[in-house]
Parts: sequence; C-alpha cells; structure tokens
Amino acid sequence: MERAAHERGTRRPYAGWLLLFVALLLPALCSCSLFERNKLRAVKSAGELVVLTRTSPTTYYDTPDGPTGFEYDLVSSFASYLGVKPRFIVAEKFTDIIPRLVNGDADMAAAGITVTEARSKQVRFGPPYQQIRQQVVYRLGTTRPADVKDLIGRQIEVQRGTSYVDRLNELKQQYPDLKWTETDKETEELLQSVWEGLLELSIADSNIVAVNRQYFPELQVAFSMQKPESLAWAFPLGKDTSLYDAAVKFLEKARASGELAQIIDRYYGPASHSNFINLSVFKVRVRSRLPLYQLLYEKAGKLTDVDWRLLAAIGYQESYWDSKATSPTGVRGMMMLTQDTADHLGIVDRLNAAQSIDGGSRYIQSLIQRMPPGITEPDRTWMALAAYNIGINHLEDARIITEKQGHNPNKWNDVKNYLPLLADKAWYSKTKYGYARGREPVIFVNSVRTYYDILVKLDEEEKARNKPEALDLKAPAI
Repeated sequence: MERAAHERGTRRPYAGWLLLFVALLLPALCSCSLFERNKLRAVKSAGELVVLTRTSPTTYYDTPDGPTGFEYDLVSSFASYLGVKPRFIVAEKFTDIIPRLVNGDADMAAAGITVTEARSKQVRFGPPYQQIRQQVVYRLGTTRPADVKDLIGRQIEVQRGTSYVDRLNELKQQYPDLKWTETDKETEELLQSVWEGLLELSIADSNIVAVNRQYFPELQVAFSMQKPESLAWAFPLGKDTSLYDAAVKFLEKARASGELAQIIDRYYGPASHSNFINLSVFKVRVRSRLPLYQLLYEKAGKLTDVDWRLLAAIGYQESYWDSKATSPTGVRGMMMLTQDTADHLGIVDRLNAAQSIDGGSRYIQSLIQRMPPGITEPDRTWMALAAYNIGINHLEDARIITEKQGHNPNKWNDVKNYLPLLADKAWYSKTKYGYARGREPVIFVNSVRTYYDILVKLDEEEKARNKPEALDLKAPAI
C-alpha cells in the first residue's frame, strides 16, 4: 500500500507537467493547422502570388520591355493590393490550366477563362470582370454564314477544351449534321489561319476578335453564338475562401475606383480602330498635324542622317502624330518610346514632342547601325524598323529561323515571311527569346513604308512647285 501510494505520488507531478505541455502545444498545433488552411495568410507569408495563365494577346505575353497583357496588369494590381509579388506560370495548353490549379500548382488562375457550369464544379470562380460573346469569324470576301444552319458543311476549327466546343456540342443536338475539328492551336493562331485563307471559319471570344482585328482587318464577325458570357479568375475549391474573399474585395475596389475600366480600355479601347492603311485619314493629318512637327522631324533627320520623312512616317504609324499617346505596354509619346529606351537616350519627358522625336530618331539610327554588316540597304532600314517594333532580339530569332529554312536572313522579303512564326508555339519554343507577336512588325514595316512613299511623293511635288509651306494636300491623289 505504501509503495503504491508512493508510486502514485511520483506520477502526479509528471502527469501535471504532461497536461501543461499538451495545453501549451495544442494552441500552437491549431495555429499551424489554421495557417496551412488559410491561403491568404500563406500567400502573404511567402511574399508571392502564384498564378496560372497562358500566352495570348488578351492575357499575358512577353515584350522586349517585359511581360504585359490584360491579365498581367490586373493580377499585378491584385498582388500589389495584397502586398506581395506576382509569379506567373504559363501553361503549355489552355486545357492544362484548370487541372493544374486543382492539383495545387498555383494559388489562382487568370487566363481569360469563361465561366461555365462544368468548370464551376471543378473550381471556384471570382466575380466576373468582363462580359464577352462567342463569335463566328470568317474572312472578308468569302461566304458569310448568317446563322448556325449556314455552318453545316463548312470548314470549322476551334481550340480544344474551350467553351466553344461546349457550345458546338449543344448546337449539334439541334443540328446533327454540324461538324467541326478540335485542335491544340491557340485561338489567335486559328484567327490568323482564317485571315490567311487557310481556314474557312473559327469561333472566338469577342475580346479576342477585337484585338486581333487590329492586325488582321479582313477578319469579319458573321454572328454571335449566344448570350453574353463572363470571364473570371479561378480559385481552388475547399472550405478556405480567404484568397477568394480578398479577390472579391479587390475587384469591388477596382470597379468602384475605375481602375478595372481603365485596364479594359487600355487593351480593348484601341481595338475599335484598325491599323490598316487609310490614305484619306492620313492625308488629312498630313495637312492638319504634320505642319506642327515637320521642322522637328527635319532637324532630327539632319542630326541623325535619317530621312526626316521616314522619321515622320514612323511617328504617324506609332501615334498618328499625337504627342500624348500611350500604349498598353507603357510606351509613350510621339515616337512611342519605352521608359528604358528613353532613359538610355537621356530623354526626360517622353510626352514632349521635340524630345520624343529626337529620341526616336536616334533610336532608329542606332538600330540601323546595329544591323549585321551582311544586311544592305534598303533591307537594312526595313530590318531596323522591325526591330523598332518588336525588339532586336526577336528579330534575330526570326533571322535564325529564316536561315534554317533555307532562305536569306539578310533579306527583308524572306525574314518577313518567318516573323509570324514567333507567335507559333511549335516555333517560338525553340528560339532563344521566346514568344513574340511576329505579325505586328510585318504590318508595322509595311505601313511605315507606305506612309514614307506618300510623304516622299508629296514632298517632291511641293519642291517642284517651289512652295514654302509644309506639305499640301492639293497634290494629285495617290
């Protein structure tokens, strides 16, 4: 009995300490468990927001001056709101995004994802930030389908795993003869195929169509497939909604402050203005705007030994001779200089017309000088113009592709045929500098050359008439 009592007495202090230890440890364990389940707290602790996206002109893409795109800007603002940095993971295919998010590869997905009933069973969608419509697209000059019945028997190709496929499957129940092909090509690639005449029809969201019609003006909308749909960010399902709740508050704030509207306008506002050559408008602006800046262009031309009319043509293509112009990628001013380029050239105010023209003229001069010695004029200038638009590194990637395909990398007429491949995953994945919107520099060079030729003709006619004024639109129409 005495031994038993002694043993009980020796165990009581130990048991007391054990209970105290458990009591102290339990809140810590609970705290760790809660920490792990609270996604918002985890993101802030890590200092970064991991986001799944895709390469597209309407979502995320790299430029010579860094990444940009609608989703990039909006997500970056959200990350700033949280006090962290964004880290983007670019999915190989659109169909990979939701499965990878479900698998825990990222905190959220921002990739122009349409909210559908099927997807809502896999992820939690945030508040819609944009309304779009699915549109049937064809090329001007081909037969326009008036409605769904007219799609029967036509060549239709759409991106696999998109809501376009879901809609076509719904329509097939009503129209059994409706057929189409699904592909892993990006929607933007399919639109380009329609523009090139390689594909009859495709389907794309209205925002994608709007952006691409800037570069492919012959693309036409046949009709919209259905009522408006919503685009939204996607978050993993689960009990914890902390990050989702923060996104809801951010989007409410962005909508109320006008920030969301500004980002939408930045990327889609100019989409209503096509970039194809409009000689009538150009001639009007030669008379109304160019006289305000012609002396500045002439001065810059003398300093750099670059034809002032070429500099003026660049200025018109870049800004329509608007000294206050600003692009979605942050380039600004008459000659649309990036901040890095302006800093390198010693330009203090990009919105000052004189400084912008001076900087732009010195920049194109430097690009002409940097072209490899094997490139002779006029190819040297056309290549430099392409580099002005897309960056000299992406131009070099295109020249390498051109050479590998058995063509001359020193001839613009050869290189321009391979620049668009920089937007094709099968090609840009093998280049040093990756994705680029390779069709844009081709359009840029063609446009600048057209404007330049017109300015030369008008200028020479002025000199022949010995008129002291700036260019006069009384010259014969071209």
